[in-house]
Amino acid sequence: MSQATMSGTPLPAPELRIPRWLAAPAPGWTTSADVVVVGSGIAGLTATLRLREQGATVLLVTKTVLNEGSTLWAQGGIAAAMDDEDSPEEHLHDTLVAGVGLCDVDAVTALVNEGPARVRELVVRGAEFDRGSDGEISLTREGGHHRDRILHAGGDATGKEISRALIAALHRVLDDPGIEVIEHALVVDLLQDDTGRVCGATLHVIGEGQIDGVGAVHCRAVVLATGGLGQIYSSTTNPAVATGDGMAIALRAGAVIADLEFVQFHPTVLYLGDSSRGQQPLISEAVRGEGAFLVDKNGVRFMQGVHELADLAPRDVVSRAIVAQMAKTNSDHVFLDCRHLGREFLEKRFPSIVASCREHGFDMAADLLPVAPAQHYASGGVRTDLHGRSSLPGLYACGECSCTGVHGANRLASNSLLEGLVFAHRIAEDITTRFAAGELPETQPVPAATERGCGDCTLVKSGHRKSIQRSMTRGSGVVRSAESMAATRARLGALAAGADGIEGGPKSWSTTNLLHLGQLLTEVAALRAETRGGHVRSDFPESDDEHWLGHTYAVRAADGSIDLSFHPTAPQDLS
Repeated sequence: MSQATMSGTPLPAPELRIPRWLAAPAPGWTTSADVVVVGSGIAGLTATLRLREQGATVLLVTKTVLNEGSTLWAQGGIAAAMDDEDSPEEHLHDTLVAGVGLCDVDAVTALVNEGPARVRELVVRGAEFDRGSDGEISLTREGGHHRDRILHAGGDATGKEISRALIAALHRVLDDPGIEVIEHALVVDLLQDDTGRVCGATLHVIGEGQIDGVGAVHCRAVVLATGGLGQIYSSTTNPAVATGDGMAIALRAGAVIADLEFVQFHPTVLYLGDSSRGQQPLISEAVRGEGAFLVDKNGVRFMQGVHELADLAPRDVVSRAIVAQMAKTNSDHVFLDCRHLGREFLEKRFPSIVASCREHGFDMAADLLPVAPAQHYASGGVRTDLHGRSSLPGLYACGECSCTGVHGANRLASNSLLEGLVFAHRIAEDITTRFAAGELPETQPVPAATERGCGDCTLVKSGHRKSIQRSMTRGSGVVRSAESMAATRARLGALAAGADGIEGGPKSWSTTNLLHLGQLLTEVAALRAETRGGHVRSDFPESDDEHWLGHTYAVRAADGSIDLSFHPTAPQDLS
């Protein structure tokens, strides 16, 4: 796969303009490093550690503190073909099937073949996965997998353990002057030289002393590992920091954004009522992997006959089946039944989920758990090649903010942590090789528009965030139609037209990022006239390989308009 370009079939251009810069104060301080890594989940931490091992100086910036990203919340585990009876080829097949014809086969091949080695390196770094009585790492199964290949830790606290291990590894080398960590730092925009190459970023730091307020970081390469855009919806499994910042700053700088319409909704999120908002309690797919099953309000199991794997079908299949059953029974949720698994097993295997359910008044061993789909993962993002390079020289992306092609139209369960691990390593190797070859030399950024005056970078007030979330949930959520998305487009357009930029600051910048991404997602989703993977159209309920077997690319032009194009892909043999 070559570096992403826009040389596809042009799609109708939306009446949408995205500014190049967010309104922000001029940088009051400057620092530098060879590489700036933005984000401290599995992707950002792995890239940072590996880059430093290879000799690069690294500045790691994170929006709050090191352990508050999405990695911390990953319950199910990390997928890798570690069992002698399993194989990378079988993992490849399951991933391609889940991706519904849109996975990049080369990217998935890299993932499944390199994954086991990267996981073993994670163990060497100190990650402690659950083991059986024989001392071997325990493996379980999740939706879409035909083998037991999910490694887990602490029962259902895999992300927490991986985050702990990587942060501990980072702390062991913090005395190294070649690594600097800045917490409470929101990246505002990317800096580019006069050729368009990315060579730094502006960021706002909540701190004391010299590193405080807005500053500029100069570097030879930037790695975005900022996570997803879950806070664009009213209900999500994502933490509060998931406001799509990496995707938004890359979009404003002119990077290709691919497949933004493919948003995955996790089928089993604890339903706490229609008024519940923000991050919702996730009931991991691993619970169904251990034998739990779905029933409707009448106690009827409804997944048999829907898919050969029934309750363990891929997430898009299960989410659509739940939505259909809710409509059929005139209900706003279904139920997950895990009572037969027994209290002792549940408390040992899923201690975090048991505790979370108990906090909300539910006993997993005695109660049916009300569940409904909620936003979970963004399969699209900053388009990258096999080395993590974006379409902009000097800019890399990794993890959920990227679109490597691994997930296609729908992510296979527990492939996200593995993707962050594998492609962060690939990025570090590529940057090291390029530095050694004399590529990406130091260069000077063109001053940010904040220093020259900026007429089109007004901000929306942070108080409008709920309006954005409601609009996206109603019109561009789990089930969409031309009518619903037209209403969302109008509501978001009105918010953008009324932006005055008076408030400013981190909350306003993050809200503006959500607005820009919500507008683009809605435009691209309205164009894809089919249902595929995480993209569900009620007015086009079937997949359409003849017209829509391919990828959507979006890029901001110099005048702020958005160019859209469609890139067909060859049919895949998924038998």
